[in-house]
Amino acid sequence: MTASALRQAAILVLASLGLVAACGQAGTATRPSAPVTSAGATRPAAWVDQPVSFQAGGLPVYATYRHPATGTSRRPAVLLIAGSGPTDRNGNSALLPAPIGTLQAIAGWLSADGVASLRYDKLGSGQTGLGPYASRPAAIGIGPFEQEAAAALRFLARQPGVDPARLGVIGHSEGALFALLLADGTDPRGSGPGPLPSVHALGLLEPLSERYLDVIADQVDAQAAAAQHAGQLTAEQASSLTRAFAAGVAQLRAAGTVPPGLPAELSSVLSPVNALFLSQADRYDPAQLAARLAPGLPVLVSCSTADLQVTCGEVGYLLAGLARAQAATDFVQLAGVDHVLKQDPTGSAASYTKPLPFSSQLQQALRAFVAQHLS
Repeated sequence: MTASALRQAAILVLASLGLVAACGQAGTATRPSAPVTSAGATRPAAWVDQPVSFQAGGLPVYATYRHPATGTSRRPAVLLIAGSGPTDRNGNSALLPAPIGTLQAIAGWLSADGVASLRYDKLGSGQTGLGPYASRPAAIGIGPFEQEAAAALRFLARQPGVDPARLGVIGHSEGALFALLLADGTDPRGSGPGPLPSVHALGLLEPLSERYLDVIADQVDAQAAAAQHAGQLTAEQASSLTRAFAAGVAQLRAAGTVPPGLPAELSSVLSPVNALFLSQADRYDPAQLAARLAPGLPVLVSCSTADLQVTCGEVGYLLAGLARAQAATDFVQLAGVDHVLKQDPTGSAASYTKPLPFSSQLQQALRAFVAQHLS
C-alpha cells in the first residue's frame, strides 16, 4: 500500500528526465489544420509537421518543426519544452500506457494563430533516446538538457520562415526551468557557435516554481499524508518516510549522493541513477532565475486549482521573482485543469491519458498573449 500511496511522486521524477530507456516513436504527422484566426488576421490554410534533427553536445536530437505548407514570409515562432521524465516532443511519456499530447496540442493552438513551433524529443525520450548514455545513465546531469534547449532555440531561429525578432519559448512543468534559462541568456557549453538568440516572449505553464528537491519533498509529504488519512499508512510509517526522504535530500545537496537503505518507496525517487541530475537541477531556484530576466519581458504564467503536481501556492513564489524583475507578467489561474493541461477537476494522474479536452481557458489566454507580444 505504501508504494501505491507514493506512486504519483515517484512518477514525477522516476529516472528524472529520461533515465529510463525510452520507448515508442517520435510522434505521427498531423493533418494540415484549418485556418483559425485571431484579430482578423489572414493565416495560411495548411500547416505541416516536418521531421527535423539538430545536434546538441554531439547528440542527435529529433524534433518536429510545424510551419506553413506554403509561403515564404517570416513569422513568429515558439520553442516548446517538455516536462519531466521520458517525455517526448508531443508531451507523451514512456512511463504511461497511452498518449497525452500536451505539446502537440499547444503546437496546434499556435499554428491556428499563425505561429510556427519546434518541439523535440529530449534525451531519454522518443527517437532521440539515450544515445551514448544508454550504458551509463548515472552520468546524465543537467548539462545535456540545457544543451538541447539552447541548440533547439538556435535551430528554430535559423529557419528561413522564422522571424528571429519574434521568437518565444514555452516550457511546461519542468520545461519551464529550461525556458527560464534560455530567456535569461544562459548558454551552456556545447550548445552551438555564436550568441544565443534573444527570447522575446516566455510561457511558463504549470511551471516548476521552487528548487527541484523542495518540490519533490512537498509531493512526497503530501502523498504520505494522504495515505495516512486513507488508512494506508500509520502515522509512524508516514513520519518515517518523510524523515527518510528529508535525510536523503540533505545528503544529496551536501555530497551529491543518496544514502543507502532508503525505503523501497523512495529509492526510485532518490537513486544513484538520478542523483547527478537531481543534485545539479536543484541548484537552480526558478524564482531567482525569474528575478534576473530583462525588465518588461512578456511572460505568460499558468497554474490550476486542480493541478496536483504544481500548486498555485508554489507558482506564487515564481511570480514574486518575476515581479522583482519587473517582467510584463500575464498570470492565468485555471479552474479544473490538471497538470497536463486537460480539463479534469479531479486532477488525477490516472486521467492524464484519457481523451479529455485541453483547457480552452488556457488556449484563449495563449491566443491573447501571442497576439499582443509576438504578432
